[in-house]
Amino acid sequence: MITKEIDRAGLPVAIISAMYPIAEQVGASRIVKAVSIPHPCGDPNLPSEADARLRREIVETALKAIHAEVKQPTLFYPNISVSV
Repeated sequence: MITKEIDRAGLPVAIISAMYPIAEQVGASRIVKAVSIPHPCGDPNLPSEADARLRREIVETALKAIHAEVKQPTLFYPNISVSV
């Protein structure tokens, strides 16, 4: 997995994935739980403002993950219960 190699080179990286168990199995260090496989960073069924808040929450969680010190695969959970 490319994220492992980038991390190994000294650049912290977070992967946003709905298939987070697989990312954990292959050893990705920072994993952000996504919404779904076809729409990992949003929900097109939400009103546009709620979808924008959801997308922002996911990206902010990924940025926090990049700054976190981790020793093993770590799962980060964005607050995906955005109110409509």
